[in-house]
Amino acid sequence: MIHVRHSAVAPIPLDVAFAYVDDHRTVPEWMFGVNRFEPVGAQVSGLGAVFDAAMQIGPKSLGSRLEIVEWERDRVIVLSSVSGFRTSSSWNFIDLGNGHSRLDVDFGYELPGGLAGRALGMLIEPVVGTAVRQTEQALRTRLGQLV
Repeated sequence: MIHVRHSAVAPIPLDVAFAYVDDHRTVPEWMFGVNRFEPVGAQVSGLGAVFDAAMQIGPKSLGSRLEIVEWERDRVIVLSSVSGFRTSSSWNFIDLGNGHSRLDVDFGYELPGGLAGRALGMLIEPVVGTAVRQTEQALRTRLGQLV
């Protein structure tokens, strides 16, 4: 699995940052390329919640069903794909005091083998670094509007 890691500090209280990221309705607002992030069933947060997601990367739409496999309020959210495009992501929240929070993100993805995997890799890999930076900037902007 290929991993991209990023950390960012924002002048926002930890509980506000966590609540925003934890709200599935906000994900397409700040997550680069995500144009669908919908709950499967009645549970919309916490351990065991499942979501159908779609990410547009260039001309390709990548679908994935994700499950929250670790969740602790104001501390961590970890998602892992259970079908579709193989991804995992962890979102760790750290209270820095004085109304500032740090968010550490680890986004991982796995490409299929063979020609299809190589073609998909050529499409995705140049975009990943940009996607992480744009996601962080969009999230920082959205969070800044909340305080």
